[in-house]
Amino acid sequence: MRDAEAFRLRWLGRKQGRLKLISEAWLKSGPTDARKPLGIRFNQLKQQIEEVLTSVSLRIQKVLEGEERVDITLPGGVRAPGIPHPLLKTMNEIVAVFHHLGYSTALGPQVESDFYNFEALNFPPNHPARDTQDTLVLADQQAKPSRDRLLMRTHTSPVQIRSMIACAPPIRIVVPGKVHRNDAADATHSPVFHQVEGLCVDTNITFSDLKGTLDHAMKALFGSSVKTRFFPSFFPFTEPSADVQISCIFCSGAGCRKCKQSGWIELLGCGMVDPTVFASVTEARRKLNPADDAYNPAKITGFAFGMGVERIAMVQHGISDIGHFYSGDMRFLEQFA
Repeated sequence: MRDAEAFRLRWLGRKQGRLKLISEAWLKSGPTDARKPLGIRFNQLKQQIEEVLTSVSLRIQKVLEGEERVDITLPGGVRAPGIPHPLLKTMNEIVAVFHHLGYSTALGPQVESDFYNFEALNFPPNHPARDTQDTLVLADQQAKPSRDRLLMRTHTSPVQIRSMIACAPPIRIVVPGKVHRNDAADATHSPVFHQVEGLCVDTNITFSDLKGTLDHAMKALFGSSVKTRFFPSFFPFTEPSADVQISCIFCSGAGCRKCKQSGWIELLGCGMVDPTVFASVTEARRKLNPADDAYNPAKITGFAFGMGVERIAMVQHGISDIGHFYSGDMRFLEQFA
């Protein structure tokens, strides 16, 4: 009320109101030919001010009569704090498991060169394994040499190459991140998804170390009763390679619809680092130090693994459609609050 009265006096006061001062300075003493347009503008301004004061006066009257009275004894509106997205939450859980095993996190760019994404990982040009990657290539790259052409990374494995080029063994890293493939979206595929990969390189690293590491990780993520098993597979950058399955967490291995009555769910791939990968790393390191021999496969060995974050989250929470993670539907996301 005080503010409204102060506003009225400031503009409409009889002695020092601004409209009175304007009238005396412009309307009464101004040139004759300018008085009419000035008078029109003056009346418009006065009308606007009176409308504002009338509106405020009606609002004050309603409050005084109780029509819009605010009950200050009611609890205030509380804004719920945000929560991590279920994919981010799952990714952090996976990374935390390997942090406890002494792994550090490594990150890298989403736009990669052909060398890091394919060539150094034993995907030579025209290799049939490239066809399964459904690569998204950046435009106007034809003039560059094949290994320098830029693309959206199809896996987080390029970070393994970058890490080995930058650091001598021993090395233990876990690599979370977003990847891109030209996949049609359906219940189990998305053109953008997330991976967590790991790399361990040292002397006397064996496949038994790989099995023990992943068995521990699966038990940490899905419970101590979970069993793991390995099947022969193929990945260009590992040899031997394996697919890893866990016993179904929904039926405890008895067989159900989610595990297609098999009792097992396939989750990730892994294998021992192929010596050809070490050779590519050595070639890159020797550009800086011609005598470098840190990744001589006769002296060191290593293993690598990779898993899809969406796949892990879908199994953890019993989700059947990957699209739910990207829909932005609050009814879905609020379940993880």
